[in-house]
Amino acid sequence: MDREGFFERVYTMVEQIPRGMVATYGQIARLIGEPRRARYVGFALHANPRPGIVPCHRVVFADGSLCEGFAFGGIDVQRGLLEEEGVRFTPAGKVDLATCRWPAGI
Repeated sequence: MDREGFFERVYTMVEQIPRGMVATYGQIARLIGEPRRARYVGFALHANPRPGIVPCHRVVFADGSLCEGFAFGGIDVQRGLLEEEGVRFTPAGKVDLATCRWPAGI
């Protein structure tokens, strides 16, 4: 796997997620043609060289949960960024994927 090429494809795809919506790591992997590389999507986002441009806070786990180790300030910062964009959360604290999931590729 060409790490730099893979990472750039991840960033390009994540930049397309609209405000107020989220995608899952697996969804991003499928959209870039690497369906078995969801974990590597996470590695790419952790190394995001363009915070504020590549909206990595819009990528969540398949069950709607947030990443405990969110690279840019922790889970509370990620949730705050998503809430500012209008992303809804369930009473269990997970993103309401039924209403906020980006429909690309699903």
